[in-house]
Amino acid sequence: MTAVLELSLGYQHPAHRALRAYLREVATEVGVGLESVTVDLDTPVSAYLALDVRLPSHPGRDVALLWDERSGWALAVETYSGEDLIVLRYLGGTVDASPREVSRFVNALRVGRQVGFTDPPSLRVPTGLDGLVLAPALVVAA
Repeated sequence: MTAVLELSLGYQHPAHRALRAYLREVATEVGVGLESVTVDLDTPVSAYLALDVRLPSHPGRDVALLWDERSGWALAVETYSGEDLIVLRYLGGTVDASPREVSRFVNALRVGRQVGFTDPPSLRVPTGLDGLVLAPALVVAA
């Protein structure tokens, strides 16, 4: 199920609330509003953050941050044909990198530095909302 971040659907799984809070912090840190964020709650849980930046290596293409519970954060560009996004680099490390770390990753790539990884890391086995645990402050119990 894909959802805009701020939808109130009555009961929300505790992991969904934790993910929403985490994505809100990341969006703020990278300078976008919540209207730029969508979440897919199917397994693997994932999110899309539209960014208001351009990359020197891909002028004219829209840029997005992607997150999923398996590989964490990635920076991608939109295609001209509407096909899947082209992932340029993965942050690696953990699936719940600090919002500041995610912002530094975006800013480094924006100025042409090659940080992160070209291959997707496998940081955890996707479990969906029932097994999703974020940073210690956001630990959830299903």
